[in-house]
Amino acid sequence: MSRTMSRTRSAAPPSRRRTALLAACTLMAATGATATALTAQAGAAAPGCRVDYQVTNQWSTGFGANVTVTNTGDPVSSWALEWTYAGNQRIGQAWNATATQSGATVTARNAPYNGSLATGGSTSFGFNASYSGTNAVPTTFKLNGVTCNGATDPGPGPTDPPPTGSRVDNPYAGAKVYVNPEWSAKAAAEPGGSRISNQPTGVWLDRIAAINGVNGGMGLRAHLDEALRQKGTGELAVQLVIYNLPGRDCAALASNGELGPTEIDKYKTQYIDPIATILADPKYAGLRIVTTVEIDSLPNLVTNVSPRATATPNCDVMKANGNYIKGVGYALNKLGAIGNVYNYVDAGHHGWLGWDDNFGPSAELFKQAATAEGSTVSKVHGFIVNTANYSALKEDHFKIEDSVNGVSVRQSKWVDWNRYTDELSYAQAMRAKLVSLGFDQNLGMLIDTSRNGWGGTARPAGPGATTNVDTYVNGGRYDRRIHLGNWCNQAGAGLGERPKAAPAAGIDAYVWMKPPGESDGSSSQIPNDEGKGFDRMCDPTYTGNARNGNSMSGALPNAPVAGHWFSAQFQELLKNAHPAL
Repeated sequence: MSRTMSRTRSAAPPSRRRTALLAACTLMAATGATATALTAQAGAAAPGCRVDYQVTNQWSTGFGANVTVTNTGDPVSSWALEWTYAGNQRIGQAWNATATQSGATVTARNAPYNGSLATGGSTSFGFNASYSGTNAVPTTFKLNGVTCNGATDPGPGPTDPPPTGSRVDNPYAGAKVYVNPEWSAKAAAEPGGSRISNQPTGVWLDRIAAINGVNGGMGLRAHLDEALRQKGTGELAVQLVIYNLPGRDCAALASNGELGPTEIDKYKTQYIDPIATILADPKYAGLRIVTTVEIDSLPNLVTNVSPRATATPNCDVMKANGNYIKGVGYALNKLGAIGNVYNYVDAGHHGWLGWDDNFGPSAELFKQAATAEGSTVSKVHGFIVNTANYSALKEDHFKIEDSVNGVSVRQSKWVDWNRYTDELSYAQAMRAKLVSLGFDQNLGMLIDTSRNGWGGTARPAGPGATTNVDTYVNGGRYDRRIHLGNWCNQAGAGLGERPKAAPAAGIDAYVWMKPPGESDGSSSQIPNDEGKGFDRMCDPTYTGNARNGNSMSGALPNAPVAGHWFSAQFQELLKNAHPAL
């Protein structure tokens, strides 16, 4: 996947982050894999809601939790959820809500962007807390002052599917996520791989043949059928990567595709239309289908076209013919018309689009694509960043506002005048920019954390020396790449945060959209029938180009063609995982 750097919803729009006045509740309280159900009703007119309180991790003195409220009642414009702990739990940091505590009683109120909640939707928030002794799950909740204390008609329970064609706020909240059995088997066959082989990863539809399955492998219907099996009676999200634009990845040969620059009609009729037909099958209406739409290509129309020094002839062609814009717009329009599909558009990463002359123009371009070919911004549920890339989730040892001896961190060779130091800050800023341009005010972001952990023995434990701004940044940064523009099979990388829902403000989920262990591109020319070329950025001997500051590529040796299994990389990702396995 190219990660090139350069400076110079259906007929009804999706409802986002929703909850409602509580009358009849089905409460699901879960710690780890253990869950207990409590059914209750209050006297208000609204038919009900359900609450899922889940402890996501716990240690000797603290824990993290995620709370999802699903509305089955009347809409409200603001909400407050209250509960009381039986022990000495104390709420600390919260996200997607403002949490206060008086004694043992906690009140979580909506954030500015998720107070208006419609019937059939849900909202999630999370928090960290401290405790000692026991950490019992709360048994009673109040929503907007109404207590759940009866048992007449609880409405849909936590194991019931949502109404056909209705979207929820966050497709990851309160849901399992599909584990691709083909990737899982490869991971489990590796030494130590069973530690992560049950993690959900994206299913890449990177050519027309992938729709029906390649060389006896699973096609789209086979994956969706398996997703139904994994779903059981609960909720399940399945992640698909829509990735086959004409002239795909015009600046990176390793991830070129099968369609030529002018084959937009073939893209529509032989690729998007068949996918849409399958996804619209009523058999799959109970699945939450997440589509990540056309990784990499749109940002190239900003950073790698004339008169930029990083321009390529292929990107100039794609800008001139408009087929990236047309293709993305067509895909969003067709897929967004399906009631249980959630479109997330690729938005690059901070080491690509974080500079002033890239950031705003890219956001404008995303809106142009989202409103092309009959699509509207309402058919974009969110955006995804860092897909198949290595940018650190959060740099703890330096901030963009820091300076050393009067010199700003932005002037360091690593940051190089970028506005952002990591993916979390970039994702949140890009979200705000997109909302300002007219996208849904409750837009959700995804961050691919599959390979950005940067753990192991090289992980810094504190800030760098303050000799100068470069020693400060280089000594403290987690991201150990030679240059931010390096993107192919990076040496020293590790698995990042495990997939999780609603981990931070404005973030729908951390995901592993790029399956760990699948190559970014071959280290040398390898003939193939997939349209994938050889890119020197995947060659460990390559001394670089303008896009990576003429630095060494930092790529691992002996890599196979993009998307093929790369055992050596998988083992390195396990070794350098952070959090550690």
